Amino acid sequence: MNLTDQINAAWNWLTASAHWSGSDGIPHRLLEHLGYSVLALVIAAVIALPLGALVGHTGRGGFIVVSFANLARAVPTLGLLLLVVTVTSIGLTPVIIPLIALAMPPILVNTYEGIRGVDADIKDAAKGMGMKGPGVLLKAEIPVALPLILLGLRTAAIQVVATATIAAYAGIGGLGRYIVDGLARKDYPSVVGGSVLVVLLAVIVQVAFIGIRRAFVSPGLRGSSRTS
Repeated sequence: MNLTDQINAAWNWLTASAHWSGSDGIPHRLLEHLGYSVLALVIAAVIALPLGALVGHTGRGGFIVVSFANLARAVPTLGLLLLVVTVTSIGLTPVIIPLIALAMPPILVNTYEGIRGVDADIKDAAKGMGMKGPGVLLKAEIPVALPLILLGLRTAAIQVVATATIAAYAGIGGLGRYIVDGLARKDYPSVVGGSVLVVLLAVIVQVAFIGIRRAFVSPGLRGSSRTS
């Protein structure tokens, strides 16, 4: 089968009405995929955002934060999944733990770097207005660091959405079922179609964060973010 035939077969798979209904239909698998991704991202953000902000604000523990992030990035997500499955069991837990480990480094490092990089004059001005430590962090440092913080969240979200296909290896659903099951059955239109859906979802996440950035970041700060 040449490339044109593969594209046509994948398109026929994507547009077939049978694949848009039922428990194995695209809408149901998409909701499952989003559920795992959002849950992992929220848990990672709840842990990493306050920790990164605290370390960046106090200036203590930065080396530990960066070292932890680099260590976490070096851990293979699929390998961690298989390890957790071995220790626990098939199900949601072994999927969420590797996704949280994947999402935390960019959120943690970008939050830390964003807060730490706020100009000292801005902090001094906030203190001159009578703000104490928490007030300086919440009303001066975080708003200025927001572009970099959002960049970390966006990077984590895209990575999680793209990697949540591993849920299929743990015996649960998501878009990864089309890829894993398709490979097992040598159903290559399913593999390509599932891959296309994951890519499209990642693009939608990217566009959503562009909208969030425009809505919440001051125009004067939109050019201040760096690659996470």
